[in-house]
Amino acid sequence: MPCACGVDVHAHVIPGEFPKYLGGLTPSGWPSMAPADACHRHVMIDGKNYRTVSDKCWTTSRRLADFQEMGLELQAISPMPELLSYWLSPSDGAQLVRFLNEQIATMVHESAGQLVGMGAVPLQDITLAIQELHHIKHVLGLRGVEIGSNINGVVMGDPKFDPFFEACQALDMPVFVHALRPTGMDRLVGPAPLQQVLAYPTDVGLAAASVLTGNLMQRYPKLRLAFSHGGGALAMLLPRLQQAMSVFPALKNSVHRSPTEQARELYYDTLVFDPYTLAHLVQTFGASQLMIGTDYPFNFHDKHPVERIQNAGLDDTVIQQLTHANARRFLGIEPKISE
Repeated sequence: MPCACGVDVHAHVIPGEFPKYLGGLTPSGWPSMAPADACHRHVMIDGKNYRTVSDKCWTTSRRLADFQEMGLELQAISPMPELLSYWLSPSDGAQLVRFLNEQIATMVHESAGQLVGMGAVPLQDITLAIQELHHIKHVLGLRGVEIGSNINGVVMGDPKFDPFFEACQALDMPVFVHALRPTGMDRLVGPAPLQQVLAYPTDVGLAAASVLTGNLMQRYPKLRLAFSHGGGALAMLLPRLQQAMSVFPALKNSVHRSPTEQARELYYDTLVFDPYTLAHLVQTFGASQLMIGTDYPFNFHDKHPVERIQNAGLDDTVIQQLTHANARRFLGIEPKISE
């Protein structure tokens, strides 16, 4: 049995029901729930079943019951990324994420300290997003915010989002970046789940790269950014980007700091399903920058994240960092006494 010390930064929430739209005709993209069986429901979007999910998505006690087997002590919960709903109008998006954030706050309250919340904001309108950021921190007491790797096709490193990241830094709100509606779907051959399997890591890797090439951390050095799926493709792209700095003058002039140094200031989850890949991420990004990520409670999640880290051939100090110490620092939670 693994230690019950893990802190999971990548776990999702879907409410058991969605609110009816407060307006006239329900807009395209507004989600709803339909019954499946005693423990599952269908997430319906535009009349189609987007995903069938279990009641662990919305029932706090069912979620907490899995902590011991997974080796977890704490879990940071955030919305299923599709629910970020950047494609809704700003007012509709603000209405939906306010409901999601209140649901997350309720689950945090029910958990007696075993859950912390990361809310959502309507980034299709930066002013509204900043308003909601203040609400989730000061009113709901959530610990951070989840955003998509792109916002309606605009990568997160685009300077247009600077006011939002400035607010995150000022409010000391960490940002968890999850792949969303990824690019490159037209290049995949096979069934729909390949979006999650192959396209998600590609998109989140490009999002992380945009932070490096866009000099985001230069402007906001105290900003805490974490990327899902081990940073996706970034670990393989990084050596090429670093080498290119000495080859292409335009790149050297536009990127103000070493990409490798910048990458070692970002955070990444451990959701890579392979000990050799995990060891490579530790070597590439540093043992201080990796944290448990499970993608709980979806089918494609890491059921034994602490054991996976413990069995990866890492020394005890690194295991402590990856299982809980780094995540506590990212989330702004006091370290364990033993640390």
